[in-house]
Amino acid sequence: MNFRTKVELPAGILSVGYQNRLMSLGSCFSEHIGNRLSDAKFACDVNPFGILYNPFSIARALETLLDGRLYDETSPELFVSKDGWWHSFMHHSRFSASSRDECLSLINGRLSRAMEALPSLDFLLITLGTSYVYCLKGEDGGAADPLEQVVANCHKLPESRFVRLRVSPDAVVRRLGAVIGRLLERRPTLQVLFTVSPIRHARDGFHANQLSKSALLLAVDELCATCPCCHYFPAYEIVLDELRDYRFYADDMLHPSPLAIDYVWECFTDACLTAEARSVMAECQEIRRALEHRPFHPEAPQYKNFLTQIVLRINRLTEKCPTLDFKKELELCHTRLNQ
Repeated sequence: MNFRTKVELPAGILSVGYQNRLMSLGSCFSEHIGNRLSDAKFACDVNPFGILYNPFSIARALETLLDGRLYDETSPELFVSKDGWWHSFMHHSRFSASSRDECLSLINGRLSRAMEALPSLDFLLITLGTSYVYCLKGEDGGAADPLEQVVANCHKLPESRFVRLRVSPDAVVRRLGAVIGRLLERRPTLQVLFTVSPIRHARDGFHANQLSKSALLLAVDELCATCPCCHYFPAYEIVLDELRDYRFYADDMLHPSPLAIDYVWECFTDACLTAEARSVMAECQEIRRALEHRPFHPEAPQYKNFLTQIVLRINRLTEKCPTLDFKKELELCHTRLNQ
């Protein structure tokens, strides 16, 4: 007897190895996958603008990287001051600061690193969260084209300052298709993997949330049908159809639980990583777990030998895969060995 509906995973949609460079952009679900790739020692740049929910802001972020444009005091994205803090409408609040100069420094420092990675990018992972957008009103209270003023984050400013719209699938296809075209001109071998976030936006109402997600799914389907470099990974379907039970949700009953994220991660690695990469990743995880072990007697010879064996494992693994960065782990081992 079978008590669940199994979502069929696309076979070999990507072949990600440790020699590749990745970037993950989008909603908080993109951070779950991106951070796990980074933790597993993949070269993955995760959300250089912070969390981005809508496709228009994701497209604008990519355009900024393509243009190689750092921000200054005249940039239209900057600045807005609220309650003594400075914010950027294009960035998550993790970039907010108590002064405009500090906010600008945080943004540009992060942008510079992302721009350096762009020319050698092999895989771009995009997670779309919602097709609702907030458009900043002009000084006259309106705008000729509100979609020219889409913000990534409202920073809890009054709703009266924004126009809220749900963009159509065609509008998403045009906006993302144009920027993907620019990316391919710069990097013809680039592969783009889309996911739609399974996180439900309850504030929209559940019917409106379904309409929003449907627009994204239709848009991604069109992009994948018309652009050979675009692919879709069914994270949305895995959580909502295969894991169709509230035990797989967090306490708010809207976000996937850690167990659900673990399962989606397993599905992702099976579908998108090479067999060699999965093998190396397993060794990286074993080393990380070993270093998380805290002994009762760190000065004991047995523990010193344990650390020495970890250093040897790291050295053997980096000989096998030179792109791995174990600098922090080696420093930690040497620090503990010298205590």
